[in-house]
Amino acid sequence: MHADWLIQGFDRFGDEDAVIWRGRPTSYRGLGEAAARFQDEIRVEGLEPGSVVSLEADFSPSAVAVLLALINSSCTVVPLTSSVEALKPKFRRIAEVEAVVEVDDNDRMRIEMTGIRASHRLFQALRDSSHPGLVLFSSGSTGEQKASVHDLVPLLQKFQVPRHAWRTITFLLFDHIGGFNTLLYTLSNGGCVVTVQDRSPESVCEAIERHRVQMLPTSPTFVNLLLISRAYENRDMSSLEMVTYGTEVMPQSTLERFRSEFPESEVSKIHRSERRNPNDIAGFTLLLGDDFLRISQAIGGIIAKIILWISIGIMKINHHAKIRNDLNSI
Repeated sequence: MHADWLIQGFDRFGDEDAVIWRGRPTSYRGLGEAAARFQDEIRVEGLEPGSVVSLEADFSPSAVAVLLALINSSCTVVPLTSSVEALKPKFRRIAEVEAVVEVDDNDRMRIEMTGIRASHRLFQALRDSSHPGLVLFSSGSTGEQKASVHDLVPLLQKFQVPRHAWRTITFLLFDHIGGFNTLLYTLSNGGCVVTVQDRSPESVCEAIERHRVQMLPTSPTFVNLLLISRAYENRDMSSLEMVTYGTEVMPQSTLERFRSEFPESEVSKIHRSERRNPNDIAGFTLLLGDDFLRISQAIGGIIAKIILWISIGIMKINHHAKIRNDLNSI
């Protein structure tokens, strides 16, 4: 199905490292086999295409394999990590989660049905198109947490174009669009996903040295912490080729100091226009409150965009919806 091209592509990478979790590598061959096994288990457990499923896990090999299996089963995935433990019941309710898939600290999977039937029209639209979906929650830093529903078909298409393979630290988890994109970019190009148990400068520097990490997607705040801690001084950081960051502003003084300490490493700001696949046109998003969801779909063509704008403008979903542009970024 939708991730077959990715999973089948694992064969050509064979025994190369796909995921390093808790210092232990899992090969592409092992990851592909696990994804196929979990897809069979999902079918046996009765998860139907279009089911809304919360995936509650970290970036472990089994969690990655389950994610790919759920995508291939045309499910809508709601990634929830331990960082939102207290909010999980609320997020499950908002997302109308029909099944909870947990991957525990021993990397074992458990599936529990909730008895809920997801009835929101946005989920129904994904079911009607037989497309897998992705639900991501905002941080709530500007108020109430909001959920966004993404059609994964256009999001996955951009990863089918071959690019550079990197050994990359997953600074963001897959409950964030940046972490999700980093994961799929890395695996689709035969790179290696390197996980860290905590995001302290010491742990990150240790992982860079031990696993010869080449790329670090991070933030100016972390770069500043790294420079203050000087945790890199007793580490071999020579493998680090690229440090990327997103919307947060990098102070010039921080940038100059980093370049002085790491003259062989390139620092790159990922602009909004660069994060979007140039062949995709970002659709419109419903920005909704606690009991609402927003949907982002790639729409091709000016007419389609106008039709979508008019259609969304007249929709009444419970109370109200504010429309704004959304970028599926990389």
